Amino acid sequence: MTGFEVEEIPFDSERLRDYPDPSGRLSNWPAVYAINNHRDVYVGESGNALLRMVQHKRDPKKQHLEMARILLDGTFHRSACYDLESLLIQWFYSDGKFTVINANDGHRNEEYAGRAEFQPRFREIFEALKDRQLFQHTLAEIENSDFFKLSPFKSLVPDQERAVLEILKSLFEAIEMGRTSTMVVAGNPGTGKTIVGVSLIKTLRDIEASGGVDDAEQRSSISDFFASGYPEMLHGMRIGFVIPQQSLRTSIQRVFDRAPGLKKSMVLTAFDVGKSTEPFDILIVDEAHRLNQRANQPSGSLNKAFTEINERLFGADSNDITQLDWIRKQSTHQVLLLDPAQTVRPADLPPEVIGEVIGEAKVSHHYFPLRTQMRVKADADYVGYVRGMLGGASPAPMDFGDYEFELFDDIGAMDARIRACDEKYGLSRLAAGYAWEWVSDPKKKAIKRLPLAKRPYDIEIEGHRWRWNSADKDWIRSADSVNEVGSIHTVQGYDLNYAGVIIGRDLYFDEAAGEIRFDRRAYFDKKGVENNRKRGIVYTDEDIARYVKNVYAVLLTRGIRGTFVYVCDEALREHLRAFFPASS
Repeated sequence: MTGFEVEEIPFDSERLRDYPDPSGRLSNWPAVYAINNHRDVYVGESGNALLRMVQHKRDPKKQHLEMARILLDGTFHRSACYDLESLLIQWFYSDGKFTVINANDGHRNEEYAGRAEFQPRFREIFEALKDRQLFQHTLAEIENSDFFKLSPFKSLVPDQERAVLEILKSLFEAIEMGRTSTMVVAGNPGTGKTIVGVSLIKTLRDIEASGGVDDAEQRSSISDFFASGYPEMLHGMRIGFVIPQQSLRTSIQRVFDRAPGLKKSMVLTAFDVGKSTEPFDILIVDEAHRLNQRANQPSGSLNKAFTEINERLFGADSNDITQLDWIRKQSTHQVLLLDPAQTVRPADLPPEVIGEVIGEAKVSHHYFPLRTQMRVKADADYVGYVRGMLGGASPAPMDFGDYEFELFDDIGAMDARIRACDEKYGLSRLAAGYAWEWVSDPKKKAIKRLPLAKRPYDIEIEGHRWRWNSADKDWIRSADSVNEVGSIHTVQGYDLNYAGVIIGRDLYFDEAAGEIRFDRRAYFDKKGVENNRKRGIVYTDEDIARYVKNVYAVLLTRGIRGTFVYVCDEALREHLRAFFPASS
């Protein structure tokens, strides 16, 4: 057989039993298949596709399906089939034409001989299925969507898979022993902490729903948890996913709304948890470092709520109580996904609290580090390099492979480059530190009444003007985002294909001292410089500089294919030039 073939077979018991197989490929060759009706789809792989179809037809959960499409290729082997099976599940889920009824029983993102050569073939298969009306969006649209990037069916790299496996082991052991537990998943930007959280909550719900029936297409590391005994332990458990950032929370709610077994109501704020009159069994907290300590909140109503929650949960208000304390008080088991270096405001959890949590998790063997970089496609430790660059390290030669890391002297040229990348690849945006006032804030009544074209501009550099993000929820995909500049509060937790980062005059280079310094006069995040009156803490410029550098480190680690940088302070630009490839 040369090339691939798509064999279409009615999903009918009589037809399946007597279906001709002159080549023997349908009953004795690695194959991937999709079975669907007008609403649902199930994807699997097998070395005997016809027999597997007969088995599936006996399953009450699949009897309503109508048509099977078996994908055959003379070059397929089991590793390639596992890979294609996983991709098809992710593509179908992200496309949204069908509801994927597979359980999340473990798909590993692993290398195998010839994997790179199979990728074009898999894309050809996608196009063949799209021609048969099985997909409604292009592959580029699908893979740029939040549904794909935050998919609960995402294939996991080994350290992500290990984290999920060890969490499940520890969780079921704690449930069986009647103990509480706190687990920590820690990793740099791009290591997939959010993916671990989404995958974990989907897996827990699928284990509960399986009723002990093992229907795994492949034996993964977590398949045993679908066996009898484990589903019963999860029966009726209340599980929640806490997301501190509003923009990311909205995106994950959309993802959960599409996935069987998950509901958008499972995605919570810390205030939702604190106010709940019914406790949770399991809480998974993404970006846990962004939980708040006792500090002035963005509104009077939230300050009041903070006090009321403390009083209800602990009997009295106290300045030492944090939102992490709410999480622990309101749940039996917690999984905290965090990176201490991504705190960006003084109101975030204090370093000493994060340190204590990590220390406790290590002692109890509930600490699971993620080290594989999944976002930035650079060959070296790009994240560490960027953090070192902002932290005052000396430049060292680094080979970033095909990753585009460039310093621009002309802001207009960088804007044009981002637009060109967006035209070609999509998801390419400008982002900046909070070094300009948000005069175009649509929440202001006077601004809200104006059409977008007549609203004032916030950022002006070298005759070029931009507004800050006009949407605070899912800004990256909003209609006018390519013409605007995103802040840390709209891009943290997201992937971009290309990021154009503007480093404002909130950072400057002190040539006499030879150091990067912070200028409070050029920083306009009010909550980013606000002293903590509740706890009697006054933040110095050195304190705030740590948060501001964290902000820029986060912005500089959003780009999958490349990061472009423009620096407003001329002396800082010249200082940083040594960190960029000479060809820039």
